[in-house]
Amino acid sequence: MTNHFKNLSDLSAQTLVQVLDLADKLKAERGQTEERPLAGKQVALVFEKASTRTRLSLEVAVNELGGSAIVLTSSGSQMGRGEPVRDSARVLGRMVHGITMRTSDESRLMEMMKFSGLPVLNALTDQSHPMQIMADLQAVRAHFKELDARSLQDLIFTWVGDGNNMACSWIEAAGLLGLQLRLACPQGYEPPESWLKEARDRGAVIQVSHNIQEVVSGADVVSTDVFTSMGQEEETQARLKAFDGFQVNSSLMKLAHPHAVVLHCLPAHRGEEISEDVLEGPQSLVWDEAESRLHTSKALLIWAFGLL
Repeated sequence: MTNHFKNLSDLSAQTLVQVLDLADKLKAERGQTEERPLAGKQVALVFEKASTRTRLSLEVAVNELGGSAIVLTSSGSQMGRGEPVRDSARVLGRMVHGITMRTSDESRLMEMMKFSGLPVLNALTDQSHPMQIMADLQAVRAHFKELDARSLQDLIFTWVGDGNNMACSWIEAAGLLGLQLRLACPQGYEPPESWLKEARDRGAVIQVSHNIQEVVSGADVVSTDVFTSMGQEEETQARLKAFDGFQVNSSLMKLAHPHAVVLHCLPAHRGEEISEDVLEGPQSLVWDEAESRLHTSKALLIWAFGLL
């Protein structure tokens, strides 16, 4: 049995934890095991948007699992010239064994799922970024286990900035795992109500505020992202004005718990959404978080191919 990974909710809470456990195992055993569960498998990595960490982690993940990664970008394929997703999907479905896709609207991802007949993993859409959240959760879990063995449910997670695809996936994670989540967003940039409702219907307690100091006070994990995401470049000046005062910096971090860590999915605009001293400082978990993209990608691929 194979699986699609459109969003975190494609995993049950129990399976999500199992995938994280597998990612931890794969991290610990990297370079020490000869297991190659994707031997003989061809995996197409479709990128309609720019990528560094996602592309690198997925290429390495597929290769280390024994498969072959085939990268398709918009500039290097007919999709960039307007070929319908369904046409590309049907061709891929006859030549490879699995697909990851980074695209704009999730409708394109869903079309790839429908017409390829293969397991498809969401490597980012404008609506969500679930693979990144899996990496974030692994990094946070490992850090606090070493620190004082606190569980994810005991931690206060905060999001500072745009109610974007990352914020939506954090909201979904809170609904699945029962996380304590607070979000600080400028007025007019709150996350979609539909994501909040679904998570709250699962029992999640989520606070959305315009007061960044209130949200970060006592927090264990402080996450942020660029103020202007891919495809929003024309909004840059308006966004910089709206997000004034929403920078994660050393003054703000003094309000958080003394053991608090900072996450950023990268790339970072130093001096805008995060200060240089925080990004490079002792509270930054950013580089562990980036590394976790590899281990969680491996675990998700194994799950998607029905091998968990």
